Amino acid sequence: MRIWIDLSNSPHVPFFRALAGEFERRGHNILWTLRDYAQTVELANQAGIDAPLFGTHGGGNLLAKFGKFTARIVELSRWARGQHIDLVVVHNSQEPLIVARLLGIASVNLMDYEHHPGNHMSFRTAKRLVLPRAFPEEKAAGFGASPAKTLRYEGVKEDVYLADLTGDPQFVDELEKLGVTPENILVVVRPHAPEALYNRGVENDLLDRVIDRAAATANAKVILLPRKTYQGDDLRVRHPQANVIIPSVALDGANLLLAADLVISGGGTMNREAAALGVPTATIFTGKAAAIDEYLIAEGRMMRIETPQDVDNLQFTKRRAAEPRRETAALSRVADLILR
Repeated sequence: MRIWIDLSNSPHVPFFRALAGEFERRGHNILWTLRDYAQTVELANQAGIDAPLFGTHGGGNLLAKFGKFTARIVELSRWARGQHIDLVVVHNSQEPLIVARLLGIASVNLMDYEHHPGNHMSFRTAKRLVLPRAFPEEKAAGFGASPAKTLRYEGVKEDVYLADLTGDPQFVDELEKLGVTPENILVVVRPHAPEALYNRGVENDLLDRVIDRAAATANAKVILLPRKTYQGDDLRVRHPQANVIIPSVALDGANLLLAADLVISGGGTMNREAAALGVPTATIFTGKAAAIDEYLIAEGRMMRIETPQDVDNLQFTKRRAAEPRRETAALSRVADLILR
């Protein structure tokens, strides 16, 4: 088959790069498209994905979001005609799902967060849904996911591309360029996504406290990973400490997490990646908690930070050896469900 995969957000790159390799191993051909949002384009280029670029994120304004959304549908429709696409595969990228419907192409949508308002459209538009077992059935049904169109997999989507990761020993050189040595306590911090629909009007008051506490720890280095340029500019002003580092280029996320002693994020994917790799992980997500995160918290792989006291109780120390989940069958299982 000719399979169209759309990368519209940075977490999509490693996830679909792994799946694309599995699809190609089975004899299928991959067509890629990109959206200019966060570090998606840069990460795709680093992964060797050379693909046409369609559209940008609409920012925090709903009218601008709608304008960018409709414009991208038009652009993708023009591109997709004549490409002889057999299957569209996305992770909640809504525009390709609508294009697939318009052009009569089969489509599969994967998603792991049950509180995203966009699920109402993407779940109804997709011909098939592939969800983690932890995704609540009642939520899926509320978004229009009938049992007949929904397939389930065990674990988390991060298992798909991280289960067999051993790490690149040369990555230490990249860290040393940033002033981080193996002797440092490395704390990786990711702010929330301020423009996401599920974060509209939300200000994460715990973020500054986390950064300041980590920066005040002896021998600690904080690598701060803003989602947008303006967010990084603001954080540089608020946190001028010499040991708070905002990289100028996108780093290899998985190797960075493997090197970390503690990962703290206001989002979802990076926390779940760290948890899958067996790295100490804390969530400061201020939205409605995902069932998949509750699953990892119950496993003891993630801790929830909800109050200033929780931040004060955090321990910033060198970690012991990681104990990754090692769900090595996840890649083939999820690929089977997509292609079924």
